Amino acid sequence: MPHTRFTKEFQDGAVRLALTSGPSRRAIAADLGGSLSTLRHWIHRRREGEIDDPPEASKRIWRPS
Repeated sequence: MPHTRFTKEFQDGAVRLALTSGPSRRAIAADLGGSLSTLRHWIHRRREGEIDDPPEASKRIWRPS
């Protein structure tokens, strides 16, 4: 089986789908033409990236009123 390259946008969409939709991750991976281990890798990489560079909302400093 040839190695398939997925674009960053495709990977981001797959992760978003896996984290927010009802079907299992296995079903999502199969529907998208990838493997469960690949989808898990993308999810892990995204979570690691959020730890290293959190989204803007989590960078806000809380200040009491």
